This record gives sequence, structure tokens and C-alpha cells, in this order.
Amino acid sequence: MAVIRRAENRDIPDVMRLLLQVNMVHHNGRPDLFRGPATKYTPEELQEIFADDRRPVFVYEGEDGGVLGYAFCILQQHVGSQLMTDIKTLYIDDLCVEEAARGRRVGTALYEHVLDYARAIGCYNVTLNVWTLNQSALRFYEKRGLKPQKIGMEKIL
Repeated sequence: MAVIRRAENRDIPDVMRLLLQVNMVHHNGRPDLFRGPATKYTPEELQEIFADDRRPVFVYEGEDGGVLGYAFCILQQHVGSQLMTDIKTLYIDDLCVEEAARGRRVGTALYEHVLDYARAIGCYNVTLNVWTLNQSALRFYEKRGLKPQKIGMEKIL
């Protein structure tokens, strides 16, 4: 039976494989910005992140015990800011589903798990960034009711 749980050090090889898949989507779409093949984190950095309760990482473990997806999250709050309210936000830093498992509702299950977690810890909202080059991710999030909060823009010189 599949389960979603907090990431553990034993998941590092699977998470590294998925990080590479995410990198290649970005590299193929914007090779001027993203090196490839590469990963966002090292195994040592993953150990630190997995142990940090302010940066929860959830994995979708398939029936065979392998990781089919993950969601990296970061708790954010602007306490004492002169400008921003001090709402608690859960930021989804990265959400990935194994290429071979796409279309099997793994991403939806992970996303819903993140929403449930955010509600349980008293968050006001869940936010994320998505690259416009990743049209399938944009469609995925739009289908789940996410709306643009802000837009990053560039002019290549």
C-alpha cells in the first residue's frame, strides 16, 4: 500500500534521482540558466534538510518501497515586520513525481497531503513558484485552484 510520510535518510538515493529529473526539465527548457545534469542538493544537504522541522520534506512511497514523488516545503513567517503581516505560510519549494508514475495521482496525493499538513499546523496559505517553461506543472497547479500571487519577469541582455 502506498503511503506519504516525512522523508528519511534511507530515501536519499531515490530523492537524488528525482532531483535530477526536475533539473533536466529545467535544463532542457532553459539551458541558459540551468546546468544539466545536476541536482539542487547534495546527499549531505538532504540529511540536514530531512532533520529540519522548519523544512519538512514529504515522500510518496510506492507499494514496492521506492519513492515515487516528493514535496520539499519551507515554513515562512514575517514576525515583527513593519510591512508584512505575520501569517504563517507553507512554501512548496519543490514537488516532483517520478516520470514513470505521472498520471497516477501521485502529485495530487502529495499536494493534498501538504495542504492537510499546513492546515494542521495553522498555516494561512500554501505558496509555490513555478517556471513558465514547465507547462505541465502550471496546468497541474491551476487544476488544483492555485492562482498567481506574483509574477517574476526578466529581460535577457
